[in-house]
Amino acid sequence: MPVPMPMERKQAAYSNLDERYAIQGEKYQGQQYSHIYFTRLHHMRNLLHALVPSWKPQLPVTTVLGLEEGKDCIIVGTLYKHMKLKPSILDEYSKERSAIPLVKPHNFMHPDDHLILEDESGRVTLAGAIPPPAFVTGVVVALHGKETSAGNFLVEDVLEAGLPPQTALSSADEDKYVVFVSGLSVGSGTFNPLQFQLLIDHITGHLGDDNEQTIASNIVRVVVAGNSVHIAPRFVNGQTVSSKDQSRIAEPIKELDIMLTQLVASLPVDIMPGCHDPANFSLPQQPLHRCLFSGASTYNTFSSCSNPHQFELDSVQFLGTSGQNIDDLYKYSDAKDKLEFMEGTLRWRHLAPTAPNSLGCYPYTDKDPFLVESCPHVYFVGNQDKFETRLLEGPEKQKVRLICIPKFSESGVAVMLNLRNLECSTLSFSTNFDA
Repeated sequence: MPVPMPMERKQAAYSNLDERYAIQGEKYQGQQYSHIYFTRLHHMRNLLHALVPSWKPQLPVTTVLGLEEGKDCIIVGTLYKHMKLKPSILDEYSKERSAIPLVKPHNFMHPDDHLILEDESGRVTLAGAIPPPAFVTGVVVALHGKETSAGNFLVEDVLEAGLPPQTALSSADEDKYVVFVSGLSVGSGTFNPLQFQLLIDHITGHLGDDNEQTIASNIVRVVVAGNSVHIAPRFVNGQTVSSKDQSRIAEPIKELDIMLTQLVASLPVDIMPGCHDPANFSLPQQPLHRCLFSGASTYNTFSSCSNPHQFELDSVQFLGTSGQNIDDLYKYSDAKDKLEFMEGTLRWRHLAPTAPNSLGCYPYTDKDPFLVESCPHVYFVGNQDKFETRLLEGPEKQKVRLICIPKFSESGVAVMLNLRNLECSTLSFSTNFDA
């Protein structure tokens, strides 16, 4: 019987572009968050001012303080959304002193919500053609309208920055795949080790016929997008942990390391932290420490990355998060699906507009690393309820593949992207063998 020829895995040129998210040399000296808002407004205002002449060339641009009643003009500023149901630390305090528990809705919108525009000179309440459900606090926009006798600004039209410029995609003639998986939740009740092992065996070429193994040999990278382990909340409530419980905390991480080691022995893997992983809570989350992965970290194919994560593969630009930015938009605004929220962050040119208002982030003093300055070819978000994808096309021929990656522990689904044409498919693994 002839011995089958070994298959060679394809390679792709990789560049990690996470430097902008690294917190190095930063000194926290009790600074507030006004700096990050000022930096955001300054950067976005320059962009919007450049777009105004082709949008409304005949109208003057003024500040909030320079508004005149009844006079048409354009103002540029940061939106603030006044929300009746938005949680407050004072509510938490009153809840402790009250017998009636507060209801925690999954979405904090209310019909009485209204928008306010703010710049360095002042703030003004908005009315008219700017629906509050479509926007969140932190977005910078240009507005055409006029001040009313009541002192509000009646909006007639809204200008967003729109999709940023994109580098041209070089043509590729061979299939190369990137696999995305998130929400492994090793150590949780929903984690199924067999399901994850099936995924590993498929990627490493230990499953399937010759055709499937050929496809597996074309997988050039795996991206693990957050929430890889689950540590019981009782262990992380700030109290002293016994030595017996310390080993229990480490068990999920050890199990993850054993499984990742199988992957990195075969191909490159990027792992990003998520909100449940042992990493800093606020964005940008710094890479998980390599000492957590005593096995996988011995391979040069193992990359511990930040969240957000930005990289390039064979000239294809990738940008992604572990899901916190989109989950927060879901709480404070409205859209028909998660992809629409993702599209919004690109149009607003900001990955996490609700940071630092309702999403934790580092108090930068001289930059806002979440500004999107160039349009990615692939934009992915992890830990979502279901798989969704769409090809977003911009006015200047930008093309962005949007991907919502489902939680693997609940769905058994990973996502495979073809670098040649940016087409997406799913890898689904079920361990339900009932007839």
